[in-house]
Amino acid sequence: MIYLDNAATTAPDADAVQAAAKYLQSDFFNPSALYKEGFEVHKEVEGARRRILSYVAPVGGYELIFTGSGSEADNQVLFSCPNHGNIVITGGEHAAVYNAAKELARRGMDVRIAGLNADGSVNEQELFGLVDKNTVLVSVIHVNNETGAINDIASLASHVKEIAPASVFHSDGVQAFGKIPFTLSGKIDLYTISAHKIGGVRGVAALIRRKGARLHPLIFGGGQENGLRSGTENTFAIKQFEFAAEHKIASLSKDFARVKELNLLVRGELDPEIFEILSSSSASPYILSVAAKGLRGEVLLHMLNDAGVLVGTGSACSSKNRYSRVILACGVGESRADGVLRISFSANNTESEVREAVSIINKNARALAGRMR
Repeated sequence: MIYLDNAATTAPDADAVQAAAKYLQSDFFNPSALYKEGFEVHKEVEGARRRILSYVAPVGGYELIFTGSGSEADNQVLFSCPNHGNIVITGGEHAAVYNAAKELARRGMDVRIAGLNADGSVNEQELFGLVDKNTVLVSVIHVNNETGAINDIASLASHVKEIAPASVFHSDGVQAFGKIPFTLSGKIDLYTISAHKIGGVRGVAALIRRKGARLHPLIFGGGQENGLRSGTENTFAIKQFEFAAEHKIASLSKDFARVKELNLLVRGELDPEIFEILSSSSASPYILSVAAKGLRGEVLLHMLNDAGVLVGTGSACSSKNRYSRVILACGVGESRADGVLRISFSANNTESEVREAVSIINKNARALAGRMR
């Protein structure tokens, strides 16, 4: 099996799993317990919090809240909005932001959606045109999870604050953290990251918050996470997240260069008679979206699965929809959008397996095209 759907989830970092295993076995205590064993585990959680935060945020200005998923963190941001004013998102947001915003609109909130450029990045002028003095939240995805387009969120946040100083600026950084170099600027109030996109296990993510930025609990209970996210902490997943993040940050530059080579290899070897490259050359190299001309991407996906290559057709969170909302928002017509495949890499992919995967993709696409004639 050749796995090229790493934007959906990544294989857990085995060394990080082994290092964290004791928190499932011997050090299984509740971090909120008052006896010393519980307090020792509590200190381990706090250490993980500090270390993960240090990889992306300047010292002193931000705090980190552990959540159960990136979707939960995004929802917490959206549902922390006051019930007045307006919120502005982009047409390229992950479903966790986009569908939460739709729910707020159903409840009567003024929700405004900025359009996309052809590569999936936000149309900046349209975004700024939707922001006004009554805007309470702006959410712009950092790296588009379908095309890999990178939004300059530091610049966007700074300009948004000039128009609406009291607004909160959030970015979903799930596809950016541990993959592209970045440090939060003081204008970015909230930032979502997730473990399972960088070799962590599923079931833990985090919301990074500029101290003082508006945020309310989504889950109520025992008051964990300084009252912002109740529920007994998953110590094993948190520590494994910490160790996986440490490994990813240490090799970030090397991995970026390596994955870029794999991305360029696929771009150059896919059959141009069948495939159109949708992702721009400036996109994150970890994500490459292509369109198979005149073919159904879902049919081709299943053929590739049978042949031992795993790819996606877009966001795994929106896999029930025939056409990708994000791809359509890029100006791609339905006939082309029907043939979209998302190929996404990890630093664990090898050149030889990627070459083999491209050969299998081309072979199966040609066979499917032949049946369509």
